[in-house]
Formats: sequence, structure tokens, C-alpha cells
Amino acid sequence: MKLSVLMSAVLIGLISSLVEASEDINRAAPNCALSSLDVSERYDLQRFKGKVVYVDFWASWCGPCVQSFPYMNTLDKELKEKGLQVLGVNLDENSEDAKQFVSQTPPEFMVAADDNGACAKEFGVKAMPSTFLVDRKGVIREIHYGFRPGEAKEFRSKVEQLLAEPIN
Repeated sequence: MKLSVLMSAVLIGLISSLVEASEDINRAAPNCALSSLDVSERYDLQRFKGKVVYVDFWASWCGPCVQSFPYMNTLDKELKEKGLQVLGVNLDENSEDAKQFVSQTPPEFMVAADDNGACAKEFGVKAMPSTFLVDRKGVIREIHYGFRPGEAKEFRSKVEQLLAEPIN
């Protein structure tokens, strides 16, 4: 009996997350202020206008994030020339933790820091990692929470669909 109650609670939580995510798509992506990990450069998401942007919020303590970096490296390498911009946004409170993570799991894509967490809040980050696919017009079209290698092929297909859409 206790197991079925627990399973019901988990199922309700998953359904709630899916409903919340579906309510967050098809809205304009926030134009957040970000910085490089060493804070030497500042920029905002408008810099990627006209590209499909794969925005991935991550943290050094996130186990699935370690698995997602090689996947994002592959996406960047194979789809950058078609108009994809992969952007990893770090949410660590201590920048040294983020720097150590990227030294051990080197990204081949752009990595930024969300210094005060405002960008994560505006996007509505609910899990680690949280990934948002933003189309060329700046609209959030897909949201994915967590990273499971078995879902990578399906998510890549969604990226390729956005890249195939005509540029207006």
C-alpha cells in the first residue's frame, strides 16, 4: 500500500512538471545579462538573435551535468555551422567550483555565469540541468529538465527541426 502511495506521489509530481513546462513554452526568452566565468566579459542573449540557442543551466555539483557536457560538445561541433548556439549557464555560488568543473569536463561551447541567479529565475529553472531551446525569433520552443542519455537522440531531433525552420 505504501509503495502505491509513493508511486502516485511521484507520478503526480512528474505530471505537474510536464504541465508547468508546457505552459512555459511559446513565450519570448528572457534577455538575461550574463558574464564569462572569469567575469571579464558581459553580454546578453540578444547577441544570439537569428540563431537557434540551446540554453543549458548547470552546476558543478550536478551529476547529470557531467554527462550532458559531452552531448553538448557534440551538438556544438556538428550543428554550429547550421546556426546552433550552445550556451551553458552556470549557477554555482562559488565561481571556483565552476572553473574546476570545466577544467575536468571541458566545454567546446560557450559557457556563461548567471552571477545573481536572475536569468535562471526569469527562465523558470526547476531542475539541474534545465535546458531551453530558443528558436531564431527568440521564442522558447522546448524545455527539458534533467539529462538522461537515452533521451538525447530525441532532443537532438527537436534541435534539428528548429534549425530546419525557414529564417524570416
